Amino acid sequence: QTERETETDRQTGFKEFLGTYNKVTENCFMDCVKDFTTREVKTDESSCSESCLQKYLKMTQRISMRFQEYHIQQNEALAAKAGLLGQPR
Repeated sequence: QTERETETDRQTGFKEFLGTYNKVTENCFMDCVKDFTTREVKTDESSCSESCLQKYLKMTQRISMRFQEYHIQQNEALAAKAGLLGQPR
């Protein structure tokens, strides 16, 4: 890859990260923050926000693990198929 492509990939990755971060922040805010009569963050709002973020992080980790498992299975299947196709009959 050229340096320009690498920089473009980095920018794209960062934009995707920011988009995800903004969505999570908005979702957790909308679900957890209910009282706008004070500047203080209430204890239940704070714990709700923390739980929301932890749930998101765990979900993301689980999806990533399943995605990796799927790709390993696909690669093994392709390797097995290639091995069978390469053998004389």
